Amino acid sequence: MIQFLGEYESTIDAKGRFLLPAGFKKQLPETGSGQFVINRGFEKCLTLYPIQSWQPIFEQISTLNDFDPKVREFRRYFFNGATHVELDTAGRLLIPKNLVEHASLQKDIVLVSALNKIEIWDKVKYQQFFDSYTSDSFSTLANEVMNKPSSPGMSEK
Repeated sequence: MIQFLGEYESTIDAKGRFLLPAGFKKQLPETGSGQFVINRGFEKCLTLYPIQSWQPIFEQISTLNDFDPKVREFRRYFFNGATHVELDTAGRLLIPKNLVEHASLQKDIVLVSALNKIEIWDKVKYQQFFDSYTSDSFSTLANEVMNKPSSPGMSEK
């Protein structure tokens, strides 16, 4: 399983391309390491999935009940804008224009590890997101999230 760590800055050129940081390239598996799916994130960012991380999500969503209106709504939103992208010979990825607009990406961007995927943020928006958190609010959030009952198969605290 892919597990990314790190936070890297990059820039987008006039065509919407950015250089995938070497720190993330080193963390990719050998097979299929240049193939990704880029999609809208849950916040105003983009999510870059290595193809190996995207496939299980796609398969899981594919098994959901088509007769459930909430499933159809979720699929429409989740897959809206999802695009296959591949590293070019210079190690760059092209972000489709509609996704650049969705995340309000300017020239300077930040790529952030998000477990088995990478989030792409406009640098200013990313800084604003973290500037809105205080150490107390982060501590409260950590307590709420980390004290929830464990998932099946995980040990309880």
